[in-house]
Amino acid sequence: MDPLDDEDLHQVGSHRESDVASNDSGVSSLLGTEDSRSTTSSSDISGGSGSSGEIPTAVVAEAVVPRLVCPAPCDDGNIGGEEFSVTLMARERCVGRKNKGITWGFTSIIGRRREMEDAVAVIPGFMSCTCDHVGGCTASGSRTSGEISPVHFFGVYDGHGGSQVAKFCAERIHEVVAEEWDKLGGGGDEWRKRWEAAFYSGFERADNEVVTEAIAPEMVGSTAIAVAVSGCQIISSNCGDSRAVLCRGTQAIPLTVDHKPDREDELVRIEGGGGRVINWNGARVFGVLAMSRAIGDRYLRPWIIPVPEVTFMTRSEDDECLIVASDGLWDVMSNDEVGEVARQILRRRRRCATADGSSSPPAQAVADHLTDIAFRKNSSDNISVIVVDLKTKRKRQQRQ
Repeated sequence: MDPLDDEDLHQVGSHRESDVASNDSGVSSLLGTEDSRSTTSSSDISGGSGSSGEIPTAVVAEAVVPRLVCPAPCDDGNIGGEEFSVTLMARERCVGRKNKGITWGFTSIIGRRREMEDAVAVIPGFMSCTCDHVGGCTASGSRTSGEISPVHFFGVYDGHGGSQVAKFCAERIHEVVAEEWDKLGGGGDEWRKRWEAAFYSGFERADNEVVTEAIAPEMVGSTAIAVAVSGCQIISSNCGDSRAVLCRGTQAIPLTVDHKPDREDELVRIEGGGGRVINWNGARVFGVLAMSRAIGDRYLRPWIIPVPEVTFMTRSEDDECLIVASDGLWDVMSNDEVGEVARQILRRRRRCATADGSSSPPAQAVADHLTDIAFRKNSSDNISVIVVDLKTKRKRQQRQ
């Protein structure tokens, strides 16, 4: 049996309504003050519009195929004479293997706001299919690429004007995206178009249902960032100013580009449609909304649109973690700051978990700590952070 078959996907999450007490804003000093929280629970689960923002191109390292050089045998059976070489073929497998070994954690707090308007969705195995069928497999035709494996879904929804739309999105978007993906065909080079169409249609359906099901008044809306993680791909769909960042080695790679009203292409689109962007405590559409795309907000159509930008990133063995968060984090911390904190805590907690057999995922410690830092750096918004540890248990143990 492949030892990877026994790896489970662990889930941990915490929703904290109370504020964090300290106001210290130093990132380096906070790294030594991690704490455990009684609000954290854990359990095991076996995983059963074109982008105008510039996203870094995925780097896929070529596999190194070792060669064994030996002295050739002589005619009399003794070793000697010329050397001959034997090529050892590397076993071709998907980067994420069967995608069952990743762990995750999340934290969502009200912060300094009077009302909690953020919502989080973590759906392990929201789809199950082969890596070849998902598309973008780095080992197409291999044994692992043809085995059924889970595709995991992570979503953050930052509401405004109320919490109704954000909560609805957290309950519904992963369902409609999966339904739309099932409706569509297209393999081979068409897999990207299939995912784009599924997210476009899924977000549009959710936006229409907000109206048809009378989910909320027309002045209520929500950003939406949804990320699907397969064995070989990270597929991000963003509508608004929440953000997804991939920590790869020592790099912090943004997978999405914020939809801000003063972003050049968004400003042209808004003003081209007769809208205005007014600087009122930052750039805002008609002086009201600080983002240019969202679900809901029908009173600001056609300037606020529910159309996501979809990007694709091929997974690498160097990937450390994925961070998906609302602007309550990104308003006070840069991508590089978040990446550095995440790497340090992950490595520390992985060592501790290996030594003492701890079952608490390191990803949860990262989510908690980033939330604390954002609050201490005077974030004025709700703060929601999902951290996905992309190193399986086996890989972590090999790195010790």
